[in-house]
Amino acid sequence: MKGLLKRLAPFAPDTSGAVSALFELGGLVVICDAGGCTGNICGFDEPRWFTMRSAVFSAGMRDMDAILGRDAQLVEKIVSAQQTVKAPFVVLAGTPVPAVIATDFKALRRLTEKKTCVPVLAVESTGVNHYDRGASRAFELLFDAFAAEQLPVEKETVGVIGATPLDLGTLRAGDLLREALGPGAQVYGMGAGLDAVRRASANACNLVVSPAGVAAAQLLEKRFGTPWRPACPYLPEPVLEALPRLKGKRVLAVHQQFACAALREKLLGCGAAAVAVCSWFSMTDALREPQDRRLAEEDDLAAAVTAFGADAVIADRVFEKVLPGFKGEFIDFPHFAVSGRLTERQE
Repeated sequence: MKGLLKRLAPFAPDTSGAVSALFELGGLVVICDAGGCTGNICGFDEPRWFTMRSAVFSAGMRDMDAILGRDAQLVEKIVSAQQTVKAPFVVLAGTPVPAVIATDFKALRRLTEKKTCVPVLAVESTGVNHYDRGASRAFELLFDAFAAEQLPVEKETVGVIGATPLDLGTLRAGDLLREALGPGAQVYGMGAGLDAVRRASANACNLVVSPAGVAAAQLLEKRFGTPWRPACPYLPEPVLEALPRLKGKRVLAVHQQFACAALREKLLGCGAAAVAVCSWFSMTDALREPQDRRLAEEDDLAAAVTAFGADAVIADRVFEKVLPGFKGEFIDFPHFAVSGRLTERQE
């Protein structure tokens, strides 16, 4: 069966990615479900839920609500919550239920905006696509809605787009990126809030640290002419410490593409013979080399290791289950969206 995972748990879905992108920005996030998806997101896919507060609500949809399309009741709930929270914007995040019944999110967004008098971002996630697609759409909608004013460019200001714990695997990603890039770095969604988003046109350039940030960066380039480039300044110390011993080896790196691209550059600098990148998630042509592969099945990873002749694999250790016959060196590179493991637990 195509897409069947026999040894791995399901990866974080697009709804989780959308919530993660917007978690720290002060909005009222409404997940259009009966409660199960919200429980999974807050209990498993969003590690910040246990360290900070965010207005994430379930729509509490019941069978007849979904079947009969009782949008007016949902809007009433949102208005009631908004009167308490007084958020600067509202987010509607889709799940499998509205996807199956073909909820008209555009109409729901307009109705909610009319009743709440604040901007509404409708992320038409389905709960069955990977997290990066939901995060990408959320970042794009966020900047489209709030980065509207053309401001003078500030040479020391750098925007960082695409940073979430799902991709970077640490609750300290915002601080670590600012340490690497300087105090002028605006890490959207992990430290830099809605006011920083409104001032995005002042950025001298934007760095995109994961594929989830590409669409937003392209929007800002088109709207304001702000140049952008892919970069991932943060990699876990245990991974970096292991690189010198891979000199002369053929290495397969498995993670989100931008982290793997940064890892490839460092590996080649340490004398690795060759490096191939594999990912189950979005891959952009700008960073893709002929030996790189997009994965769809569990067996694809084993086939990639064999075809590349890898002496070493750098990946989340959960993928060892998929490579029982691999005799080379395996270096753990936690990927929270895959295994729910933060680098803090390893260091």
